[in-house]
Amino acid sequence: MLRVVGNTDNLEPAALYLSRDWLPASGEETRDFPIYCQRLSFPEHEAVADLFLPLK
Repeated sequence: MLRVVGNTDNLEPAALYLSRDWLPASGEETRDFPIYCQRLSFPEHEAVADLFLPLK
């Protein structure tokens, strides 16, 4: 899980970090399920979203 705080209009950079940088370095394997997002708050200056990368 990666928490994104601030502007959450474009979560692609965070998702790419999880899949291209963190995942290979972690030694983990993904499940057959896509990355998904849970938005915790919406005001732009206080927005918070969690990105989940399902692992085996």
